[in-house]
Amino acid sequence: MKPTKLSSARRFIPALIGGAAALVLFTADRVSAEATAPAFCGTKPIKVALATGFNGNSWRQITRAELEDEASKCKNITEVLYTDGQLNPQKAISDIQGLVAQGVDAIVVFPDAGPALLPAIRTAYKSGVSIVPYISSPGGEAGKDYSASVIPDNPAIGTLFANWMAERLHGKGTVVFLGGTPANPTDQAIYDAVKKALASKPEIKLVGGVQVTNYTAADAQKAMTGLLAQYPDISGIISSYGGSSVGALRALVSAGKPLVPLATTDINELGCAFYEYKPANPGFELMTVGSYTWQSRAALRKAVAGAEGLKDSEPSIQTPSVLEDSTNSELKPRCDKLLPLDVPQSANLSIDQLKALFAKK
Repeated sequence: MKPTKLSSARRFIPALIGGAAALVLFTADRVSAEATAPAFCGTKPIKVALATGFNGNSWRQITRAELEDEASKCKNITEVLYTDGQLNPQKAISDIQGLVAQGVDAIVVFPDAGPALLPAIRTAYKSGVSIVPYISSPGGEAGKDYSASVIPDNPAIGTLFANWMAERLHGKGTVVFLGGTPANPTDQAIYDAVKKALASKPEIKLVGGVQVTNYTAADAQKAMTGLLAQYPDISGIISSYGGSSVGALRALVSAGKPLVPLATTDINELGCAFYEYKPANPGFELMTVGSYTWQSRAALRKAVAGAEGLKDSEPSIQTPSVLEDSTNSELKPRCDKLLPLDVPQSANLSIDQLKALFAKK
């Protein structure tokens, strides 16, 4: 399909300035970057694709829309293809192989299956396709197994989560970790960093391992219900995805438990839930980092530039910062009634784009 032409208003992402967490509007530097972004397009007509491990939540739909919006800046992109691995590693492998067979020049891939996808990614790269994993690493290395990669600094995210949680719990309590799809490397990297950061705090117990939620609220609610049966006095929740974290809150409410501090990624529903539940739950606090939906744009730029024989100097590892922190008067949780509940406010799309996207659901 041809990429949809979309407008570009209301853009913002979190960033770090001088080591302090801050929200930076898309002003001079970002506007300048966007103004020069078409340089990555080149001139040679190409086909591009997004290959994702599954499309089962709003985050995945937004990342696709962000990629298509970015692709719409390049007149020489003749087609944008999309595949959904449906949580099946073998299908995800076949999807990549199929895109190569169709003559796609540039592929952006979310490698949910981790190293299991590396052989297919490497084969695509060796065949001349510019292929860029994003958000999650499949292993291997850029320039040898794939063209480039774009990932958050997941260990830094885990450290941020753990240190914030330890402060909220005053160094004592029971903490659980909610992941997403089974054995994905993103969750493992965040979890390992959380575990390492909490190791120096012996009175904080990290229990239950990495809980599988498939990045959905329904599965997170089931996982949290099971955890509460094992550990009735859970003191804090760390979650790799805000959209599924909503389910964890529902499990606490259903069990008649007080809400506890939660560290995760941003989503509008969580900000609204904070203001709804906080009055009756004084111990409920919320901290989020940005959701990185816009990384599909950066990955596309790298993939297209590679297919065009151009250089892209954007960083491959993106530094996290705190977007919301209910304990910080300058970073209060955000609840935007103009937005659908299941979208992150850190998305690099306008309100109108987000409304249009979720009106299709």
